[in-house]
Parts: sequence; structure tokens; C-alpha cells
Amino acid sequence: MIVGRFPSSRPRRLRRNENIRRLVRETKLTLDDLIYPIFVRFGENIVEEVPSMPGVYRYSVDKVVDAVKEVRDLGIPAIILFGIPEHKDEVGSDTWSEEGIIQRALRKIKREVPDIYVITDVCFCEYTSHGHCGVLHEQDVDNDLTLENLKKQVVSHAENGADMVAPSGMMDGMVKAIREALDDAGFKHIPIMAYSAKFASAFYGPFREAAQSAPAFGDRRTYQMDPANSREALKEVFMDIEEGADVVMVKPALAYLDVISKVKENVLVPVCAYNVSGEYSLIKAAGKMGWIDEKKVMWETLLSIKRAGADMIITYFAKDVAQMINRGEV
Repeated sequence: MIVGRFPSSRPRRLRRNENIRRLVRETKLTLDDLIYPIFVRFGENIVEEVPSMPGVYRYSVDKVVDAVKEVRDLGIPAIILFGIPEHKDEVGSDTWSEEGIIQRALRKIKREVPDIYVITDVCFCEYTSHGHCGVLHEQDVDNDLTLENLKKQVVSHAENGADMVAPSGMMDGMVKAIREALDDAGFKHIPIMAYSAKFASAFYGPFREAAQSAPAFGDRRTYQMDPANSREALKEVFMDIEEGADVVMVKPALAYLDVISKVKENVLVPVCAYNVSGEYSLIKAAGKMGWIDEKKVMWETLLSIKRAGADMIITYFAKDVAQMINRGEV
């Protein structure tokens, strides 16, 4: 590559005003990139803010439609649902119950806001009494028994209106099991967004409060990925694509921009990145203290995730970003 030398080459020529900066801008963040997470909980007439996540709320089923309509009206194309049931058990049976929290929310949302695209998180940690992501055997998650329950969960979600399912438990073979279950039940059209490279991260703390999903003992390092590994992330991604994943995900985003970039360079399916709760709350806290310009740091953060290669971003900032875009502030 031949690069011009100063003084004949002056990169500042293309930075002189906002119009030329817009014309040469390489990366653009738009409404089309955004997915907004929504927490649905048991009870009635409830809209409660998550203490560690300012601006993020848990909604009862009767209130969730108002939240979804707000997202739709801002121009955000999709939401991803997380459920908090009233009753938990050893296997998380609420996840496949016809009257489960997600099933009830799906029916109401698809009836009253049919034009929003609804993705469902597919896991068990919010629904089990022990807080782990599947069926336990000797204090660890039994991979293959958990796959059987995942099949029931995804079919139930599809039957109640899910547009896409997103398995997040990092079970080996989960995409294959889910694809077969959906196909056998007549849902060949339902895509799978796999949490393919989900790391055992310390950035999930606020989410665990929001979803009431902290493990009762131990941690999730036997099934979530070691934060030190990036080649293994590619292995996980390749396996999920071979098993039938339509979209692959890297989670978290900020500390794993290199992984997002590697995945993007090596696959032909869309890549999603999850801008997780800890990343959100750190910016919110620093902004509240006046240490940073919250809006500018939020925008720069999401732009970096897009620049790294994400085709879509799950972010708690989605509504804030949409408002900025709609007001023409960026």
C-alpha cells in the first residue's frame, strides 16, 4: 500500500467541517442496528426501575405493551425478552409452560404490537431455583439433559409468537438440538441467534440483579467461555453455524472487540454483539457523577462495537440512541 507523505498528503483536508466528515465517515450507527432488551416479571401493574441500571425497568405483563410501543415508535426494529417468573424450580419448567411469563408476554405483545420483531432469550438461569443454566447433576449443569428441556422451551416460544429464538446457555450441541426441535414442530422459518461466544464475565452483575438470576452457588465457568480465549471463540462460532445458527453473537462487547472483529472476518452470517449491563451501568454511573459526557461516551462506545464488525447490537442504550438519531443530534 502506498501512502502519501506530508506536505502533499494532508488528512486534515477531509476533517475541516461536519459536511466533509459526514461524507468520508466509514462507520455509521443507525436505528437498524439496535435491539432493545426488555425484562418481564410476574405480578400486575408493575413498572419498577432496576437499581443498578438507571433507566431500565422490569414490567409486569399488563404493562409491557406500553414499553414495547415506545420502542416501536422510536423506530427500533426489535426487542429481546427476558422473563422473571413467580415460581422457580429445579429445572426451570416455567420456560415451557403455556402460562409461563414469556409465553404470556409473547401473546400480548404480538396481539397488540404485531409489527415489532420479538426475539426470546432461551435459557434457564432466571427460572431455576439454583440459578444455573440447566439441569443440575452433582453441582454442575448436565449438558445433554438440558438440551431436552431447551427443545421444549423453544417450541413453546415459537408456538406463542416468537420471531427468533436466542439460546444463551452455552450448552454443547444446543443449536443442533434447537434447530431439529423447531423443524420437527413445523417452525422451519424461525431463525436462531446463538450466543456463540459468551464469556464468563464480571460485566454481567447488574443483569443478574435485573433478572434475579445469580447462581445460588459456584459460578458458570464450566459452560461459559474463559475470557482469555479468542481462538476458542471462533471454534464455538463455527460449530454453531454448522449446527444451523442464522446469527452468531459475542457477549460482552467492549472487552471483546477483538473477538467481534475476528468473528466478522471469518463468517458469512450476521454478527450480533451484546453491550451488556455492566458496560451500561459503568457509563451511567460515571455520567451521573459528572466525570464523563454520558451521551458522547455512549455513542462512541456503540460506534466502536459497530466498527469492530457487529451487524446488530443488543443494548440498554437503544432508546437513548434512537432519540439522538431522531432528533438529528448525530
